[in-house]
Amino acid sequence: SLDQLREARRDTPFDTPRYGIYGTSTTFELQRAMAELCGTESCIATGSGLTAIAATLSAHAEPGGRVLIQGDVYEPARVFAERELRDGVDLRFFETVDELDALATADTNLVFIEVPTSLTMRIIDVGRVVAIARRVGAPVACDSTWGTPRFFDAHALGVDISIHAATKYIAGHSDVMLGLTTGTYEALAPTREWCVRYGSTAAPDVCWLGLRGLRTLSVRLERHQASALKVARWLEQQPQVVRVLYPALPSDPDHESWKAQFSGAPGLFTIELRPCDEAAYARFIESLELFGLGASWGGFESLVLPALPHARRGLRPQPDWGRLVRFHVGLEDPDDLIGDLASALEGV
Repeated sequence: SLDQLREARRDTPFDTPRYGIYGTSTTFELQRAMAELCGTESCIATGSGLTAIAATLSAHAEPGGRVLIQGDVYEPARVFAERELRDGVDLRFFETVDELDALATADTNLVFIEVPTSLTMRIIDVGRVVAIARRVGAPVACDSTWGTPRFFDAHALGVDISIHAATKYIAGHSDVMLGLTTGTYEALAPTREWCVRYGSTAAPDVCWLGLRGLRTLSVRLERHQASALKVARWLEQQPQVVRVLYPALPSDPDHESWKAQFSGAPGLFTIELRPCDEAAYARFIESLELFGLGASWGGFESLVLPALPHARRGLRPQPDWGRLVRFHVGLEDPDDLIGDLASALEGV
């Protein structure tokens, strides 16, 4: 009836269909499931993880305000911020909590972090970040893709806006592009308004595949974790490997921070090889048979990729990290993966 239509338009919680750009029935089923899994009120499904990040950054980037972003975040997120945020936005990057504390001012509109950071796998103290943001009245947004809600309870740590590239572990089959952003209705209001304005809602068939992935998320992550730990521990013992950047390992410098903030670790980590020439570096990567060359981790298959942190690309001086290689340990037999790595390391 007309009265029902009018009531729907006045309805504050976005949990029922009203118009296509808000989402379909399948969209809201996924959003309710994800919000419940994350222990919060609301969720926004978008076309990709980067869309979710771009929507959050754009919605809070007001002229005259300050946006603070952790320096080693997902590279496309940093590039978007540098190139696309509106004129008049005071965009600053920080590497440590102390730097954030110095940069946080009363005109700060958003603090954006990633836990752990892409490629470098650093884990920031989320509690301290939240405390600093609260001091200046700014919300905290966090790229929580690595841990997923299964291993990382972002909202319990005080994060206002938690963003997931559901393309990866949540979908789990490397056949979906999907972003999911969670938080209270109030915290997500600016982002939701931006998504509606730009028509950024995820397609219903993609949301159905996201629901499919949620059904097996827990069991898949347990396998990813067990296999990754076995492979990472083996790599630590190899003479060609300087270090393994995987917070679940006691040798990792952020291991204690990981234990305090996470309940597990999935299959993604980075290693540093001993110095070698470009030919040997390329030969190691290209001789792997069970690790496909690819960037979109989180699926069932193992992947490998040369790793070059964005901060090293002329934007800011950084220590020499050496030869970095990123691995995603999939659902294959870990002993087979170790055998593949052993053969490839012979050429380094």
